[in-house]
Amino acid sequence: MFSSSSIIDNLNHSERLEFKKLCRLLKITKKSDRDKLDIALTALEKLEIINKNENDEYSCIKDSDHLVAKIRCSSKGYCFAVRGKDKEDIYIKENLLNYAWNGDKVLVRIIKEGYRRRSPEGIVDCILERSNQILLSKVEIINNDVYAIPIDDRILSKIKLPKENKKYTFIPENKNIVKVEIDRFPIGQEEGLGHVIQELKLNNNEEYDTDFVLSKSNIVKSYNLNHIESKKIEKRERIDLTDKNSYLFKSWNSNNSPMLPMIQIEQGQIKSTKLWIHTNNLAERVDLNSKKSLEILFNGFESIPLLNDWQNYLSETIRNDSEFKIGEINEAISLCLHLNSDNEITDWSFHLTLVKCALIVSSDHTNALLSRKSKTRITSRVLKPIKEYIDDLDKILEISCSFRQKNLLGGKVEIPTPLNKIEQLEEFFIHNPAEYSKGYIESLNKEDCQTYLSPILFEANLIWFKHSNQYGLNSAGYILNGIDCVNPNEIIKYSEFIENDIELNEDGNLSFSQVIKLCGDDNKKRILHKLLINEFKNNEISLISKNPNNHDSEKLFISPWTIPAYDFSNLINQYCIFNMIINGKKSKKNNINPINITESNSLDLVTWDIFNSSISKNLEILFNKFVIDKLNEYKDKVNQYKSNMINVKKVRKAEKSLGNIYSGFIISVQTYGFFVEISELNVEGLVHVSTLNNDWYEYRSRQNLLIGRKSKKSYKVGDAIEVKIIKVDILKYQIDLELT
Repeated sequence: MFSSSSIIDNLNHSERLEFKKLCRLLKITKKSDRDKLDIALTALEKLEIINKNENDEYSCIKDSDHLVAKIRCSSKGYCFAVRGKDKEDIYIKENLLNYAWNGDKVLVRIIKEGYRRRSPEGIVDCILERSNQILLSKVEIINNDVYAIPIDDRILSKIKLPKENKKYTFIPENKNIVKVEIDRFPIGQEEGLGHVIQELKLNNNEEYDTDFVLSKSNIVKSYNLNHIESKKIEKRERIDLTDKNSYLFKSWNSNNSPMLPMIQIEQGQIKSTKLWIHTNNLAERVDLNSKKSLEILFNGFESIPLLNDWQNYLSETIRNDSEFKIGEINEAISLCLHLNSDNEITDWSFHLTLVKCALIVSSDHTNALLSRKSKTRITSRVLKPIKEYIDDLDKILEISCSFRQKNLLGGKVEIPTPLNKIEQLEEFFIHNPAEYSKGYIESLNKEDCQTYLSPILFEANLIWFKHSNQYGLNSAGYILNGIDCVNPNEIIKYSEFIENDIELNEDGNLSFSQVIKLCGDDNKKRILHKLLINEFKNNEISLISKNPNNHDSEKLFISPWTIPAYDFSNLINQYCIFNMIINGKKSKKNNINPINITESNSLDLVTWDIFNSSISKNLEILFNKFVIDKLNEYKDKVNQYKSNMINVKKVRKAEKSLGNIYSGFIISVQTYGFFVEISELNVEGLVHVSTLNNDWYEYRSRQNLLIGRKSKKSYKVGDAIEVKIIKVDILKYQIDLELT
């Protein structure tokens, strides 16, 4: 179904479109849908967002007063239209929202300019795209009518339900919330309409946790991937490497976890090394020129962990055809790195290859390899069966550590993976080597072999940015924003976690590595890591164009392509590499000596566009702002889902320990109370200030503590205290504690 957003996006990509052509682009065939499109076009024209000329051709008005933004509401009723980085948010009064909900994409018109510290004020003139098609709600009876009341208090509307949905009326003891599908959004004087599609009885019942969290994060649990067929790979010239040993490092335990690349090593006699990265050949399997395939892929851009398995964004058929399996020959898209004796990259080249997996390297293998005292004697029962591969694995681990050391010397910050004590969440805490949205890197861990895959893939992804950018190709990637230092005023708040030997640099700052070294106790160090993570901003996917702005020229970019089974950005970058290999122009028309454009030594020699207009046009469908925005929207949902699933399972764990007393540390102090981590359970809960009945406590923000007016008793970050679990709220992911 089309939306106002899709109409405007199509008009923006063309100078003018007549009605029939717009119908074709939006895949509208039914008369009822054409009538709806006509109504939408008339409304957009009246709002002076689009224009129709004398030839009945539509176009967007370029100098429109309307701004595209997303609605963000708080639980206290404050609403803003958010326009993105470095742009001022616009305050929207509730009566000027025109039934826009939190997360909706809208067109906003400014009606009052901002001044001093006040934001400009605006009105929502058009809702371009709805964020919620499914609402988690409580069913309530109001004046004999049945309504769905959203559990998200940032959504300010109620939805009228059919009378037969009365049977789902909310009973607090059962916590029986429902999933409501919207049939009609509220408009003008008309109420919104919907119907219940599923009841979730959450009280002491973990069966519905996945459905609950996915729905709350606005992620569709499943969609028909089987319509995306696996293409048959054409016969092409490929380098046959099937006689060489390739290794697949894998810690994820689920059978359907994202497919990972393989590593191959060739050690030369003169201290030179070839390191191969073989990636699953999805660029040849997925038809990215098919609009039907793209429509399905746009329902879910990323594979996400569930509690017992994964929800993949690619079909099982494509995965089966592309997966690396022991002893089987596979087509791959590969990168060959040439390393010197110091494990520095001197050259690289991209290839189509035939490969064979010799060994799946597990975390038991890396643990045994890195724990053994002598490399000459193999006594471990884990290593004896793989004795013939040990020299290769040692070299791969050595290279990985060298690459990581280079990252750290370059200013990257390393923080260990958070501790997990809930078995169901194991896949969530295994290191994801395709994850670049965090502002820091996770530490190498011999008990998680995928951490050693990560530095190698980092270099491979960094190389594709360098290679593509030099040729003037677009890519989907990240600007890797890090933090070298932190303001000591922030650290003073956590002074109980660190020793007294603090030494500032010339600018009056502390490096992250210094801060972490200052903390001796393991429990306190772990909590300090958790607090420091909040200092980092998440990286967003960017459209990295051939002409980066000057102010971005010094930033570090990375264009991931090595795990295309994980997300769509990896897939389209790999697709661009594949096209470079098979369709890239090797020379100018008059040049008789072709250049190998897949090699690093060609970068300074190429002065022409390596793709013809047809290939470039196909790639523009994938590499554009619309797709990048969709990728970021989905990634935000996935990050929210992961965080919420972890929180739900922590609440479930606390639910089984109601009334129990535990030792813990205060990890955050607020005006309304303080948060305590119970180390034994690895959960956090709130001690509300209202439960501190022995005194009147006030919050001192500069000292980051609560202090009693009479007793002068204080509670600050780092204090060790005893608490009792008194209440849990699964709907709010909240654990309530009280002091003992």
